[in-house]
Amino acid sequence: MRLAVAQIISGADPTTNLGLIRQYAAEAKKSGAELVVFPEAVMRAFGHSLNDIAEPLDGPWANEVRSIAKNLDLVIVVGMFTPGRDGRVRNTLLVTGPGIETSYDKVHLFDAFGFAESESVDAGEKPVTFESNGTVFGLATCYDVRFPALFSANANAGAQVNILCASWGSGEGKAEQWDLLVRARALDSTTFVVACGQGDPETIGTGPAGAAPTGIGRSAVISPLGSVLAKLGGKPELVVVDIEPSQVAEARQKLPVLANAHQF
Repeated sequence: MRLAVAQIISGADPTTNLGLIRQYAAEAKKSGAELVVFPEAVMRAFGHSLNDIAEPLDGPWANEVRSIAKNLDLVIVVGMFTPGRDGRVRNTLLVTGPGIETSYDKVHLFDAFGFAESESVDAGEKPVTFESNGTVFGLATCYDVRFPALFSANANAGAQVNILCASWGSGEGKAEQWDLLVRARALDSTTFVVACGQGDPETIGTGPAGAAPTGIGRSAVISPLGSVLAKLGGKPELVVVDIEPSQVAEARQKLPVLANAHQF
């Protein structure tokens, strides 16, 4: 299966960000990809208000993404914001494409490193998986990567690939943690991990948006046994990777961590 990872840098304007989706999705399709993964917060970058742009999953922004996916005959995974409870929004991954329509609301909110995502974001409650052309995918968002149980839950629900969309903030040790965590989650779950982060704004001459997480790039595709199959730097870029889902069964035969796990 051919996948594309679109490491973009979104901005404040949702319409402009749709243009980035259109551009990178077309490039992914031209490269033969069946599915393209975009980062978290593509609808609007963190560091800007979210309530005024949050829309339901059947709203005009999501419908435009659907139109792009339909016209290209391509599955798109992209981060947006939907209305939540108590005046907050939900940090949502929209998945849309041929025969596929689902979404995931980020479960673990980033209340860490001096940032409080829970002040503006309402947490999701459950894991989500979907199937495309016989391959099962699990979904995760940014801070979720620090919680192995979600990735294992997706794997136990049949996922052969875990998609991780992020807007990973910079800071001391953060890049090294990202690199370590995406590989560790592949090993925990014996799945491919397709980790797509926002690019580093400094690579295009703009600084970080206040104290909010923006991006450091370093998107990666990891094998079920933790090997790095592809890795990007900080700048906006599209990478296309061929994966073989049958390698998941082979990895689990060699390393049966899911079968051997105990519940304490």
